[in-house]
Amino acid sequence: MIMISLSNEWKFIPMSKPDNVYDSSIEKASADYESRRSFLKKACAAAVTIAGADFIVPEDPGSEYGQRNNEVIPWYRRITRWGQTNITETDPATYDIRWWRSYWKRTHVGGIIVNAGGIVAYYPSKIPLHRQAESLGGRDLFGELCRSAHEDGLAVFARMDSNRAHEEFYNAHPDWFTVDKSGKPYKAGDLFITCINSPYYNDHIPSVIKEIIELYHPEGFTDNSWSGLGRDSICYCNNCRKSFREKHGMEIPSLADWDDKAYRLWIGWNYSRRIEIWELNNRVSISIGGKDCIWAGMNGGSVSGQSRSFRDYKEICARAEIIMLDSQARNDAEGFQQNGISGKMIHGLLGWEKLIPESMAMYQAGRPTFRLSSKPANEARMWMTEGIAGGIQPWWHHVGAYHEDRRMYNTAAPILTWHETNERFLINRHPVCNVGVVWSQQNMDFYGRDATEQRIELPWRGITQALIRSRIPFLPVHADHIERDANKFSLLILPNLGVMTDDQVAAVKRYVAGGGNLMATGESSLYNEWGDPRPDYALSDLFGAHITGKVPALSEDKNARQIQETSHTYLRILPEMRSRIDGPHNISEPPVYGVRHPVLKGFGETDIFPFGGTLNPLKTDKGTEILMTFIPAFPIYPPETSWMRIPKTDIPGLLLRELVKGNRVAFLPADIDRQFGRYNLPDHCNLLANIIRWTSNDNFPLSVDGPGLIDCHIYSQEERLVLHFVNLTNTGTWRQPVDDLIPVGPFRISVRIPDGIAYNEINLLVSGKKLKAEIDEGWCRFEIDTLLDHEVAVISE
Repeated sequence: MIMISLSNEWKFIPMSKPDNVYDSSIEKASADYESRRSFLKKACAAAVTIAGADFIVPEDPGSEYGQRNNEVIPWYRRITRWGQTNITETDPATYDIRWWRSYWKRTHVGGIIVNAGGIVAYYPSKIPLHRQAESLGGRDLFGELCRSAHEDGLAVFARMDSNRAHEEFYNAHPDWFTVDKSGKPYKAGDLFITCINSPYYNDHIPSVIKEIIELYHPEGFTDNSWSGLGRDSICYCNNCRKSFREKHGMEIPSLADWDDKAYRLWIGWNYSRRIEIWELNNRVSISIGGKDCIWAGMNGGSVSGQSRSFRDYKEICARAEIIMLDSQARNDAEGFQQNGISGKMIHGLLGWEKLIPESMAMYQAGRPTFRLSSKPANEARMWMTEGIAGGIQPWWHHVGAYHEDRRMYNTAAPILTWHETNERFLINRHPVCNVGVVWSQQNMDFYGRDATEQRIELPWRGITQALIRSRIPFLPVHADHIERDANKFSLLILPNLGVMTDDQVAAVKRYVAGGGNLMATGESSLYNEWGDPRPDYALSDLFGAHITGKVPALSEDKNARQIQETSHTYLRILPEMRSRIDGPHNISEPPVYGVRHPVLKGFGETDIFPFGGTLNPLKTDKGTEILMTFIPAFPIYPPETSWMRIPKTDIPGLLLRELVKGNRVAFLPADIDRQFGRYNLPDHCNLLANIIRWTSNDNFPLSVDGPGLIDCHIYSQEERLVLHFVNLTNTGTWRQPVDDLIPVGPFRISVRIPDGIAYNEINLLVSGKKLKAEIDEGWCRFEIDTLLDHEVAVISE
């Protein structure tokens, strides 16, 4: 290996292949790996640099290196597989770099994430109080790993952990740390939590970044704890007091009160400070390491988690070149499909030309957590597969450099090998769908407040799960991007989007005025940007419905349907069975119904619908059709008392409108989406799906007929379509971890194809089969015999 300098930056350039004497079981993998990296031997002649450099790369636009017409593409746009060994303090004494180099090769990664500094340093740092790892013993472990990776042609993300420090650091600079109202420092275990407004972030962390770049030249930096103290605690240190006073001319709020002006400003002030830290760290890393030596932090897959950490996803993505996604496992309520939704949501902010590697735990993460035990292989595989389907790139993650449970070493290689083979179909593409589901972090904060699960996440989950179960592709759409993205969608869905700004409301109205269809639920548009109640829905003219009483403040609405347990309530379906209207009905005779709306398909044999929430009276406009009305709660126990006290009201639960342009609006004051998100009741799902289909005129680009729970994704790429089908039907669909996968099929698939393109060949990337397309009036039709975990169909000329 030699070092060359371009633009005063020292870079490692491999001049001979790395050691290939690790383990006979990976000889073939090593040979394949060396073949993939052979272009690096021409590095000097091609003026290509490693470590923070751009690459001139092969011709295939979907190749590992992302080459397009000899375009130079930076490392953070081309590396699509990552690996991380999260080093513990005891690892330096026994870290076997040779073995891990063989594992890098076997898993076909293009880059690694290596612990560098922050809480502890894994190199001989000269910065005061930058404590070295317990067993480092003078070893330069980060330097060794960085050099080894560069010799192997890999990029290096130097991992930081910058929000805590040990007691000796606290004793030296107590004013750099967070404190509560009484002056007591906040702690996480034995560590003291640093303050986001202190010199720790302004000076100490930049000095660590500078030292690491000057010594080792990593490609960039990532940090999983960069945003400091979360929203659940308020820091009253002098740094925070001074900064907040200078910004807003008032004292830091004494308690969390969403109706207090100071608290609201404190929320915004915290968000702004995290963006300042993001920009500061990037200025430092780029000024010293070069234009592509970026600082990328880490971010989570949960919007509520981002809110609690003051990480504004929209503003971060507006500045980010890559999102390093720290979302290692599913939860039981949301399932594997949440990973695909997260990928599409983040791409909607970041852009589809950029990458989103995700930390995917090979250990048992989630419920329960065992850091040193292997996650069941199928649980890990399904999480990775669903992420890939949503546009995420795989990044295996181990805690510790030595494991007695060696089963985890066998999990990543098969799927990363498949990913390398097929990656040209998995990047540089754009989603195809015409349904957008609207969200915003502002709604999470100021409408969700301290009840985000009930007010925000359950309605969102209900709508998105209904779409997935119905096999209707969709995209998350940020409320600020409605205007930008409106032309992509024939239907926008507002799932209890209680907080909407005036601009967002205006964007929805323009969208509908232009012929777009709309579905809204719950209290959508009823509150302004701070969560203060409006006198009526801001979208009341579209809903055809109006509030008749005073809208309570969220803080006063203690018994609102969003935060209470399920009530024993129903909705009455209209029109009713005639026997109910005209008199008693002989149950031995078939019932006679009035003509019912297509939205009520499948409910022909019932006049009532299980609800579970509460409703308030509404005034409706002329021309608004009411299909369901509220039946108030009555006892469940004892059974003798379980009869309707008030069997009928005129309180609407479902309203439909057809507008002059032929477009449609559906409004569900009854929050069926929240109920479905909570209880998974099929009636709730079927009604939501019916409403979505009616509002969209049943106009979707994909139809999939067959058994099971299947998540469907469509992408366009040059002159081909790429379809992902993920089989969510397994032994642990709603309870992690999954052990066995259950094959399902066959499936009859119909996909709409663009005009003027004659698709006639279908390649299945998982089974390896080739199919002939059946083209029929603009639709491509084919069959897939069976799905185990997933299949990817590439349809091309």
